[in-house]
Amino acid sequence: MMKKHNHRLLALLLGAFLLACLTGCGSASKKKAWVIATASPEDSVAQIYAEKFAEELESLSGGSMQIEIHPNSELGSNKELLASCGKGDIQFLVQSTDVQLGTMPNLAVFDLPCVFDNLDDLRKKLDDQTFSEMIEEVYAKEGYHYLGMADQGFCLLTSNKEIKKVKSFKDLKLRSMDNSCHKAFWTALGSVPTKAKLSQTYDALKEGGLDAQESSYETIAARKFYEQQTYLVETNHIPDLISLFCNENFYNNLSEGEKFIMKEASNTATEYARSMADQRIAGQKKAIEEAGCQIITPDDKLREEIRSSTSGVYSSIRSSISARICDAYGDRY
Repeated sequence: MMKKHNHRLLALLLGAFLLACLTGCGSASKKKAWVIATASPEDSVAQIYAEKFAEELESLSGGSMQIEIHPNSELGSNKELLASCGKGDIQFLVQSTDVQLGTMPNLAVFDLPCVFDNLDDLRKKLDDQTFSEMIEEVYAKEGYHYLGMADQGFCLLTSNKEIKKVKSFKDLKLRSMDNSCHKAFWTALGSVPTKAKLSQTYDALKEGGLDAQESSYETIAARKFYEQQTYLVETNHIPDLISLFCNENFYNNLSEGEKFIMKEASNTATEYARSMADQRIAGQKKAIEEAGCQIITPDDKLREEIRSSTSGVYSSIRSSISARICDAYGDRY
């Protein structure tokens, strides 16, 4: 622990020295005000991630690197923000990886079902240097510079039907995420994924138009889906990831000192966002249970049945994206 602390301290001192040298030479003499945007509400992990990154960047740079935060789609929808960042109209973006699949199809590696059962293993993989460098390449190819990855836990299932065996999923009419991989996953289990807007899901559950829905604890709590559902099943089939990145040309034009401090800030912000996600999930689980919704954690037998039933989905996704990235991410078998 002390060794890690000393390493970070030395890194920060080096970064500060580089920035001070550049400032003294006049290349960083003025404060730089940049923009970071999200399509998420202010009470969200994405906002926490953006705020912590901006805070760390300003602190580590001595105030010379500042960021203006625009949450809640102030600067456009998710797709518009991604395009704006690509063009360099905004410098930074915090966004769900699910939104980025159309631009970066290799991110479908994160849609490989049932690879990780717990967040510790998932986060270790995301931080693995070899794997992280591959993800950097995916972003760089499309004109972005990858800085880090936080999460909102896993995707889960809320349902009015108790799930004890894989057969319990049969004919379950549910609202899934608008993603072909997610829909294929539920179809393989015998469920009936339907297209429904997130804003309409609560009423659909209340009126019986839907039996179930798929989302993370963050969304379930924010939308209060648990009020209309009897069970929450911790399927943990796919992680709900949030990436922090910036425009590649913008990044390449930064000084070495600025790049160094930016990486330190993003590392700290990533760790903080993950810890806050854990805290929020703990509180959300408590509120859900107090509302009378039963949380079910599948046993090993059911998890294996789910893996077996969705093996074709796993193989299909794997065959459509980089085998190198898939191998680095991990084999679920």
